[in-house]
Amino acid sequence: MRKTTFLAALTAAVSLAGVAHAEDMVFTSWGGTTQDAQKAAWADKFTAETGTNVLMDGPTDYGKLKAMVEASGVTWDAVDVEGDYAVQAGKQGLLEPLDFTVIDKSKLDPRFVTDHSVGSFYYSFVIGCNADAVSACPKAWADLFDTANFPGKRTFYKWSAPGVIEAALLADGVAPDKLYPLDLDRAFKKLDTIKGDIIWWSGGAQSQQLLASAEAPFGSFWNGRLTALAADGLTIETSWDNNITAADSLVVPKGAKNKDAAMKFIALATSAQAQADMAAATGYAPTNLDSPALMDPEVAKTLPDQQKASQVNADMNYWAEHRDEIGTRWYAWQAQ
Repeated sequence: MRKTTFLAALTAAVSLAGVAHAEDMVFTSWGGTTQDAQKAAWADKFTAETGTNVLMDGPTDYGKLKAMVEASGVTWDAVDVEGDYAVQAGKQGLLEPLDFTVIDKSKLDPRFVTDHSVGSFYYSFVIGCNADAVSACPKAWADLFDTANFPGKRTFYKWSAPGVIEAALLADGVAPDKLYPLDLDRAFKKLDTIKGDIIWWSGGAQSQQLLASAEAPFGSFWNGRLTALAADGLTIETSWDNNITAADSLVVPKGAKNKDAAMKFIALATSAQAQADMAAATGYAPTNLDSPALMDPEVAKTLPDQQKASQVNADMNYWAEHRDEIGTRWYAWQAQ
């Protein structure tokens, strides 16, 4: 759903081409603490093991990726993308098929494996609250839509309808196993009831700032961002009730110049220890099923894969099929 210009893509291609060497590869992700953790858990270890230097770029931009592929000027080798985009881009011919003779998918969560992608990490949209700023914290999605009992501003992710649409429907009484196909009319009608009370966050750091400052003392967050705030000493309450899971995925753009290195990089990134290290650093769940056994049990039990009692899995195949049409309506609604 993110957009960029064709010229910007070509400019980026020329820029990176000037600094990358034969023994280099480029990993692109979303920046911030998540990419810092990916660098430490994956890229630095990959360089130490192979001698291949991993250059960092970002943030991930789907328009840029598409433009580079179409211009045969791809400068990214491995890219962290949202799971629904990975499915869609694979179908559109924008991605290389992954080499599963190099990448061992036998231990990876099958929910997040396609011919063109494997899970990078998975996370939950959860309800977070600055308990020092309010007298009561919301516990359920319906509470976030209840301005009488929970007055004030609340915050949601601006750039991605997945997670928000599901939350609105759950708040309106739709059963988790009846969410799909999404009733968009019903969802937007529910969102209309709090539209004036929403402060949108565009990235994880902004979501943390809104919560910590109590400008929006509660809302919907990536679970790892709440873990980080709590580690900094803030009194954060997290509700996992009907937590909505989604995953990032690792992909290789079609025409990547260092495709072989990218496959080996993804193999390391999805290995049990690398996934365990990433999970411990971020609070996001590993996609390698052997990783939890390698982690501190006290840390492992706080991750989304241990919060399954009322967990709702966002349907990435549904979103891949409908993301463009829903995105058009989503941004038009925000602009009204």
